[in-house]
Amino acid sequence: MNTLEQTWMTHQISNQFDELDNYNLFSSDTVLHEILKRCGSHDQATLCEMGKVAGSSEYYLHGALANQHTPILHAFDARGRRKDFIEFHPSWHKWMGLNRRFDTHAHPFNQPNSNTKWVDWAARFYLAGQVECGNLCPNSMTLGSIPLIQREPELWAKIGEKLLSTEYDERDVPIAQKKSIWLGMGMTEKQGGSDVRANETIAIPVAESGRGKAYLLTGHKWFFSAPMCDAHLVVAKTEQEGLACFFVPRWLEDGTKNQIHIQRLKEKVGNRSNSSSEVEFKNAWGIMIGEAGRGIPTIIEMANYTRLTCSVGSSAMLRQALVQCIAYTRQRQAFGKYLIDQPLMRAVLADIALESEAATQLSFHLAQCYESDDALSVAWKRIMTPAAKFWICKRAVELTGEMMEVFGGNGYVDNGIMARIFKEAPVNTIWEGSGNVMCLDVLRAIGRDPESIEVLFKDLAATASTDATLQTELQNLFKLFQQAPEDLQFMGRSQVSRVVILAQAVLLKRYAPAYVADGFIQSRYSAFHGRVAGMLDAKMVDAERLLERAFAL
Repeated sequence: MNTLEQTWMTHQISNQFDELDNYNLFSSDTVLHEILKRCGSHDQATLCEMGKVAGSSEYYLHGALANQHTPILHAFDARGRRKDFIEFHPSWHKWMGLNRRFDTHAHPFNQPNSNTKWVDWAARFYLAGQVECGNLCPNSMTLGSIPLIQREPELWAKIGEKLLSTEYDERDVPIAQKKSIWLGMGMTEKQGGSDVRANETIAIPVAESGRGKAYLLTGHKWFFSAPMCDAHLVVAKTEQEGLACFFVPRWLEDGTKNQIHIQRLKEKVGNRSNSSSEVEFKNAWGIMIGEAGRGIPTIIEMANYTRLTCSVGSSAMLRQALVQCIAYTRQRQAFGKYLIDQPLMRAVLADIALESEAATQLSFHLAQCYESDDALSVAWKRIMTPAAKFWICKRAVELTGEMMEVFGGNGYVDNGIMARIFKEAPVNTIWEGSGNVMCLDVLRAIGRDPESIEVLFKDLAATASTDATLQTELQNLFKLFQQAPEDLQFMGRSQVSRVVILAQAVLLKRYAPAYVADGFIQSRYSAFHGRVAGMLDAKMVDAERLLERAFAL
């Protein structure tokens, strides 16, 4: 071999593999199939179609392009007139159109007579969230706004059909001219953050005051989610009635723009495809929805839905990152073996497979609880929705970093899906309330309704009683929740984390194969678990079956 040939040999590529795409996200997911079958869903054909499209090479590329070519604000036109228009890459519209077509934004309300409408919705959100998360923000907020608008008969008559529509309409025109619309949210102000009661935006009645009446809003929102939505639900204070919630459209009925001025778009760590902004209201027109003085409870009802979307969305990120790792390690070789056959790598992947299934089982169980208003479902929703958001979203931040490491340096470059998921994960820990806010909300729910924790623990006990470890943990937790409020708050993160892990263990014990449930329980109640991923005893887990179950393409 001559020198020139040897030189060119250095450019031969071997043992390098791209991230996985072009596979059916739905048909390759054993756990999701089991959940839907258990719940009695008849939506598998539609979900299989969505999984095929969302998992195609085309839509993986659209996901990458939508995050590479981020939204551009055009605040003014060429002659200096306010325009407040945000330009999106065509790939953003592809994903928005896909989710609209498959009813990700409104499925439970388009199928009100279905007993699995919320589980079927969660499956849609879960599939989409594995590839492109940014567009799920307007989908989530629109979903959460629908039940609030339905209680406003006059407003619902005008926009209800457009909210429920599955036809995507990207035009920036008045609502009356559109085939479908999106709703966003405006709560956060710079001086208050999570403390919405500190809001300073003021609403003055145009004539009469009260529910259903017109107001003019003046103020500023530090985070205004998806400003190109056709309308937003905004919290503002009134002079006589305290804080209230307002429906504030982007366009007025006379065809002019409402006085909502976009000051700038946020330069976020992740969630790059989605536009988040600061806006200023200058006598922006809006209608009060909900009762006067009940602005926070009204908007928090919307947040109860969007917090569920955070748990489902973070479960989706865990799922996608795990699948990418398994697919990669089945091909990549190091030290004479495929990576997946290296014992220490198997420990890491098996540990994350347990975490991924536990997150998915809990998220979908919560979704199922949204089907009913019986005492048990209410207890699960009220206590476990913020608890699950806290824990699952936190774990996604840690474990997406761990899984990025599986790819080595290739995982850390910015043109792959692993880096994008890693940067995307923290948004769900912050949006709709930070970790501390979620833990406080759990404690507040228990404080206001002490019977709810008894109802929840009684349900957990029905399964925990069959396992000595779980039974002991349940008894210890019940005692801890009897402490004084200030002590409970100081230990809030510890308490809430333990409740979530117990709930996950119980659900796995009920619904997953024994090797999954036993592996989770034995590892999660080990003294060393959680410090880093992969600290497992080989005798505790069946890594082979766990990894085959996690992704059997």
